[in-house]
Amino acid sequence: MDLDQLTMTRAATDLCAGKITSKALTSAALARAKANPNLNAFITLDEAGAMKAAEAFDARRKKGACKPLGGVPIVIKDNIEVAGLPSSAGTPALKSFVPKQDAPVAAKLRAAGAIIIGKTNMHELAFGISGYNAGFKTGSEPGVRNAYDNSKIAGGSSSGTAAAIGARIVTAGLGTDTGGSVRVPCALNGCASLRPTVGRYPQGGIAPISHTRDTAGPMAATMTDVAALDRVIAGGGTIAPADLKQVRIGVVKTMQANLDGDTDAAFNGVIDKLKSQGVTVLDVDMPELNELNGKVSFPVAIFEANDDMVAYLKHTGTGLTIEALAKEIASPDVKGTYEGLVIPRKLPGPDNTVVDGKPAYDAAMKTGRPTLQTLYRDTFTKNKLDALAFPTTPKVAIDSNPDSSSLPNFLLFIQNTDPGSNAGIPGIQIPVALGASSKLPVGLELDGPAGSDRRLLAIGMAMEKVFGRLPAPAR
Repeated sequence: MDLDQLTMTRAATDLCAGKITSKALTSAALARAKANPNLNAFITLDEAGAMKAAEAFDARRKKGACKPLGGVPIVIKDNIEVAGLPSSAGTPALKSFVPKQDAPVAAKLRAAGAIIIGKTNMHELAFGISGYNAGFKTGSEPGVRNAYDNSKIAGGSSSGTAAAIGARIVTAGLGTDTGGSVRVPCALNGCASLRPTVGRYPQGGIAPISHTRDTAGPMAATMTDVAALDRVIAGGGTIAPADLKQVRIGVVKTMQANLDGDTDAAFNGVIDKLKSQGVTVLDVDMPELNELNGKVSFPVAIFEANDDMVAYLKHTGTGLTIEALAKEIASPDVKGTYEGLVIPRKLPGPDNTVVDGKPAYDAAMKTGRPTLQTLYRDTFTKNKLDALAFPTTPKVAIDSNPDSSSLPNFLLFIQNTDPGSNAGIPGIQIPVALGASSKLPVGLELDGPAGSDRRLLAIGMAMEKVFGRLPAPAR
């Protein structure tokens, strides 16, 4: 088995055909996970449970029974409940919470035959983009580390899932996304992902930030794998790659702000390559995008986080209050957010003040978010676009240290992923290049109209044939 080249769909095909056994593949994934402790990719590694499930698959396969993900080892972010395994949401207060049932999204993958080898590390309570979480570590230094360079961030908040896929430990997994959390880490670790249209996937059994913005999302080695995961979770037939000559994408100049040299060069190269393949590329203007997004982003996430977490803690049966949860938060950035904003329901105001969050939340839900959604809808319709294309993150992965979790870094890395999240529209992340000077992954995002998830996946599958898969990290 060449784990560096393996994809989820290839693994599933070979497992079903009996070319490899799940026992061999799962044991190889576990061995690679244990050989990379400095990634800090895992909070829980379920070696015994995974091997038992793999052997059970192999026994069933000999009788001719195959499922779409039969025998394929995967990982699941630690804010998504998996029966019998701790579900900490990356925070110490929940480290002993062991759910009795799978979250519906995890149950769908398990029912399709996937082998869950462990729960992945994450930015604490999903409130950040660096993955620098001091609460859980297997390596010598804290923070989930980048698959291509352990001195760099893995991105967040679905940090461990992306690092595990980028490092070729597994070919697929699940994360969650509120403002960029499956797309940012996949961009930085060279994997593919989908933030689905809000409501496409069931959200039960997932530690929340915002019921308006949250969604689970599939993450995998390739867009073809992501499409297969989406089919397992949401249903529908097989998706064929789109005809790129029939694809129209828009490029928004303001989404090319703050780019580093590697990202700028890679994005321009990607656009040129897409044009050469017959894709129609249009420059489009969305001058009010950033202003509208600002009226929705923090007001919704911060205000909803209180009630949504209180309800989730009640669901866990742990007896924890939100105040007790906050007291044990290990990451200073997240602790400050919870104690200064979430619990008192405040928002940042002028001159380092905080103000009551309710009026801004009400305005965001009544006018801000509908206006943002109308802007996207009109932009897609008037220009007859399949998608908007932009660099997923403005920069490649930065150094991993406490400063990587700063507010300026947070705002920079969600610059392009956040607006579509607030509009509830789908977005895919495609790995497209290693930076010329950094040798770190660069990602391309495509955001499409609400409900166009399958069309986006089809376009992504066609584009990845053009770009090819990134080389595996050096070992």
